[in-house]
Amino acid sequence: NPIVFVGLDLAYTEASQYADGVIRSPALDVNPFAGGHFYDRIITKKEINFLEQLINTHSPTWFERTGQKTWLEYITPYVDETFVDTYWSAVATINPKGSYKVVLEAHCDEISWFVNYITEDGFIYVIRNGGSDHQIAPSKKVTIHGKKWPVTGLFWRPAIHTRRDGTEEPPKLENIFIDIWCTSKKEVEALGVVVGSVITYPDEFMELNNRYYVWRALDNRAWGFMIAQVARLVQEQAKKLDICLHIVNSVQEEIGLRWAEMMAYRLHPDLAIITDVCHDTSTPMIDKKKQGDTRCGLWPVLSVWPAVHNKLRDFVEDIATKHKIPFQRLASSRSTWTDTDAFAYTKEWIASVLISLPLRYMHTTVEMVHKDDVENT
Repeated sequence: NPIVFVGLDLAYTEASQYADGVIRSPALDVNPFAGGHFYDRIITKKEINFLEQLINTHSPTWFERTGQKTWLEYITPYVDETFVDTYWSAVATINPKGSYKVVLEAHCDEISWFVNYITEDGFIYVIRNGGSDHQIAPSKKVTIHGKKWPVTGLFWRPAIHTRRDGTEEPPKLENIFIDIWCTSKKEVEALGVVVGSVITYPDEFMELNNRYYVWRALDNRAWGFMIAQVARLVQEQAKKLDICLHIVNSVQEEIGLRWAEMMAYRLHPDLAIITDVCHDTSTPMIDKKKQGDTRCGLWPVLSVWPAVHNKLRDFVEDIATKHKIPFQRLASSRSTWTDTDAFAYTKEWIASVLISLPLRYMHTTVEMVHKDDVENT
């Protein structure tokens, strides 16, 4: 089969510093972009602005439309056609008449909360929308997307002085609550906050120590940015593809993969390249014997899973080895818990491969990915 991967031939040197003197990826001790800073070659100020805009846009599961509009506005000049489905999964296609169809996919939704119960005193209790972590909630600022306008609130816990030593309960879904400074349920509802209103964290994009991007939903908005760069590079380098390349930004991955499955049925590709994040297991309190050994700053991760096609994964590894592109490995005997499962197990089975970006502190407001991993992958 005429499998084609879009990439760059990179010249390597043994230098451990970029032109600006900032050491990056010290474990690799290489500069994969001889002759200058990475941004000078691929990621310009325009791209950084797009990354920040995309990341700061609220895109909670079931409510991804605004984020998808931002993504489509950026990618549309670089592709031949675009469309969105009923639930706002977005597709940007290069060479739609190509007979061999390849999907390059990420998901765009972020975890969040729903208003579940409003007390007569005006306090708000929540349920999860995806895998939101109740233990990080206390003292976090939130934005409640009500029927009238966004409403600011705070997750609260009783002050430490009022909690009895040795008997206090840890934060859990049943005892965390939001205060929006209303004195009654009627006041809350007058602001447009009702049962079912979606709640997000307002934390915004930042860089840490010139090495990490930090934000609340780099899972998986980082890959949404990266797959858009593939379209840009194909167009700017005047690459002519023999294949039909569907670049897909799917919705609702965080609650069960079903919308990627819809895309698999609609597009029916011959091959699917799925992108998502995996854990950086180098931080404290993670057991590498159970979780494997994958780290930020050491480039992407290729996975051995039942849903990943062995020959396709081997092909990707061979391409990486040929071009001296470092990668890491991860194994599991069960589901990938990514959209790989949706594509691999749809219709007559679609040959699928998963490429992952190592990430620290998944499903928190301080998710971190290494700049080198984003840029180089």
